[in-house]
Amino acid sequence: MEIVVLGGGVIGVTSAWYLTKAGHHVTLLERRSGVALETSHANAGQISPGYAAPWAAPGIPLKAAKWMLQKHAPFTVRPTADPFQLRWMLQMFANCTPAAYATNKGRMVRLAHYSRDCMKTLRDTLAIDYEGRQLGTLQLFRSQSQRDASLRDIEVLEEYGVPYQSLDGAGCEEAEPALARVRGKIVGGLRLPGDETGDCFRFTQALAAEAQQLGVKMVFNCDIDEIELAQGRAVAVRAGEQRFQADAIVCALGSYATGFLRPLLRPLGLDLPVYPVKGYSLTLPMTNPDAAPRSTVLDETYKVAITRFDERIRVGGMAELSGYNLALNPKRHDTLAMVVGDLFPAGGDLSRAEFWTGLRPMTPDGTPLVGPSPIPGLWLNTGHGTLGWTMAAGSGRLLCDLISGTPPAISDEGLTLARYG
Repeated sequence: MEIVVLGGGVIGVTSAWYLTKAGHHVTLLERRSGVALETSHANAGQISPGYAAPWAAPGIPLKAAKWMLQKHAPFTVRPTADPFQLRWMLQMFANCTPAAYATNKGRMVRLAHYSRDCMKTLRDTLAIDYEGRQLGTLQLFRSQSQRDASLRDIEVLEEYGVPYQSLDGAGCEEAEPALARVRGKIVGGLRLPGDETGDCFRFTQALAAEAQQLGVKMVFNCDIDEIELAQGRAVAVRAGEQRFQADAIVCALGSYATGFLRPLLRPLGLDLPVYPVKGYSLTLPMTNPDAAPRSTVLDETYKVAITRFDERIRVGGMAELSGYNLALNPKRHDTLAMVVGDLFPAGGDLSRAEFWTGLRPMTPDGTPLVGPSPIPGLWLNTGHGTLGWTMAAGSGRLLCDLISGTPPAISDEGLTLARYG
């Protein structure tokens, strides 16, 4: 089959790689000058199947209201003129029931754990370098109430068979020795040894190079104007004067698949429930390896992740609903700097930190959209939120199997747009 993949982030590149391995002829279109230059560029650096859970959870509406009043709030809303913002928020809050949370969590865990296995196979097969580490994630609790609340998370982990370690302060220091330098700030933690870390940008670039060697044609600086239909079927993509004919088209455009800014799918009658949730990161040179984290620590109070690369530290987090605004907010910089400076004050050089922001494509229920659209020939692989890299390999493999007519290793029930009616 002739297949056109729209989008050169980690989701689009993994989709293209699997489709080419399955024997298809693949062309990938990307509006930037290379792959992974937007949301996949400087994320928190985590592959976290153990934390595969929807933001829409019981108690979140009340927490969100409290966060709005905090100086270093992990969640903020800046109202826009787009009515979709309010509609999306109402849909998310509607999913904050115990029943909805259980359903959505189950779907996300199914895909995330499958993706973990696919990622391991990719890593072992290709031996690509992306500064990867397989040392787990440690969620840090600054208060006993946070540690007590983690018992509910532990119940979910046990239900889905996710390995974990519940640690006291001393146990956290054993897992992350640099925390001994700030003893007294952490009362306990929850460690997930199955999680991984690395540089998503480097991973996506390396996989793109492998895909090109397999025959994937990559067209950069390519603004996509229209998906062309014939007799109700998607048959081609128009980009300026270029026309790319296809038997199947994969939309992996992240936040830009829908919305008032780039309404690519709305003219086709598709209004995807995917909103751009803005996140931020700092990347600073590591100055003292012994004073830096070994892997990833997640500060539960501020919802900020601190990840170690080979010679750098990545600090990522925050959730801001402000449409397609890509301005760098200095308040978010201050929060990220405060957290890493508080926990690992001698680990890196904050004065040389690179400040970045990106838009995470998120659905109201947290589960991505992977599978067919209502338009024959048009397929979706988007809406992964904060778990894009975590779910990328599994999503790409699942989509490839569905397009190829191969029985997939996991069910796509609840992963397609059909769940929104």
